[in-house]
Amino acid sequence: MSKRDFYEVLGVSRGASDDEIKKAYRKLAMKFHPDRASSLPDNEKKQSEEKFKEIQEAYAVLSDPQKKQMYEQFGHAGVGGNSASGGHGFDGGGFGGGSFEDVYEAFGDIFGGGRGGRSRGGSSQMRGSDLEIQVEVSLNESAHGLEKPITFPRTERCDTCSGSGAKKGSHPETCNTCGGKGQVRFSQGFFAVQQTCPDCHGVGKRIKDPCSDCRGSGLIKNRKSINVNIPAGIDDGSTLRLTGEGEAGFNGGPNGDLYVHVRIKPHKFFTRQGKDLHCEITVSMITATLGGSVDVPTLDGKKVHLKVPEGTQTNSVLRVREKGIKALRGLGYGDLYCHILLETPVKLTDKQKDLLRQFEIESGGDNLGKHNPKSKSFMDKLKDIFIAE
Repeated sequence: MSKRDFYEVLGVSRGASDDEIKKAYRKLAMKFHPDRASSLPDNEKKQSEEKFKEIQEAYAVLSDPQKKQMYEQFGHAGVGGNSASGGHGFDGGGFGGGSFEDVYEAFGDIFGGGRGGRSRGGSSQMRGSDLEIQVEVSLNESAHGLEKPITFPRTERCDTCSGSGAKKGSHPETCNTCGGKGQVRFSQGFFAVQQTCPDCHGVGKRIKDPCSDCRGSGLIKNRKSINVNIPAGIDDGSTLRLTGEGEAGFNGGPNGDLYVHVRIKPHKFFTRQGKDLHCEITVSMITATLGGSVDVPTLDGKKVHLKVPEGTQTNSVLRVREKGIKALRGLGYGDLYCHILLETPVKLTDKQKDLLRQFEIESGGDNLGKHNPKSKSFMDKLKDIFIAE
């Protein structure tokens, strides 16, 4: 199960002050402390203990400035995923199911140590987070491909200190407290406790003179501009992966990746289905009846002559070969499908109306099936219905 956001666990906003975080923690720690849950049924007791551990873990990170910064930049991965939970059970002293290390980290300096969760080792590298961005391109651009400039915010290595976090001219020094391991062990009575080094916060190095630009983190927020190669034939909803263009890694770790989600804007005339294009073409009644040709625009801007066969009906579909989209992988183009719509003439003169009436008279009767096959079929269906009734 994925971890909850630490700010959500403590019930505070991301802009909460240190005092607000501490106040929220103390209130929740008192409410869910295992001593208070000792009289509850086993299932409720277990839930309360898990809640107490979750509160400890959140506070161990958000109360530590460096861990808090790492968490805000990298999420749970930035603090090792299990910064305060886990360990072996300890049932002495009324602490219920939480480990002694959990309790130690939650309550700070009870035994003279510093705050902080467990670390996976000093000076370990960490890969940067992946980023996602959506770009919009036109149908024409998706068909022919282009280099699309994009700008997005990301964390980058500080150029001033080259990512070391130390002021220019100085260097990080190995932490004397932990010897560069990032963790310290000490005994309190019969307990042996290992925790994150309180001096270097698990990094294994100390910076006496921090860089003024990144404040010792080695990372800064910046806006990055790059060109994304949109390949010809790309479809709506496709995702491009740009390796190494995500957030900068910590302590020299590799960058994350950038995922570019491509959205194709609707076209006023064409719609796309895979490699094929579809459009609606209006044809006059005379052209559809007698046959002829109409000019049809294509995506490359050139017109083609579409042959309209004699007797073409509305909603007929005529194909123009290889005037669709180029295949993204492989050779060839899709086709252009033209959906025919017949246009009814309007604002006729009296003479034109008389001609149409005469045409209708001559087309009726025994000639109905010859000149109007669909009407004949429709009338036959009606007769069948009434006869059946």
